[in-house]
Amino acid sequence: MIIEYTRYKVAEGNREAFVEAYRQAAKYLLNSPDCVAFELSQCLEEKDRFVLRIEWKSVEEHLQGFRKEPGFQEFFQLVKPFFTNIEEMQHYEAITLA
Repeated sequence: MIIEYTRYKVAEGNREAFVEAYRQAAKYLLNSPDCVAFELSQCLEEKDRFVLRIEWKSVEEHLQGFRKEPGFQEFFQLVKPFFTNIEEMQHYEAITLA
């Protein structure tokens, strides 16, 4: 399993639309066999900062699986208006500490 982190900085006037876009896009993640789990979090100290965390079975299943599913284009159209707000979009591997 890998974790995709996408960090956003979204101005006050766009926050509600941003959250609503991901609320609608969530159904495509829920229906994807390649998505294990996901969450969207908002920073308490800096309200304009958000982190989208998506657990994928693998990088390949994210890029070659989810992105080729029938619902991906609908997902992409919902979140595309906020791509200019992305500060980071990377895949990470969890490290076991104990």
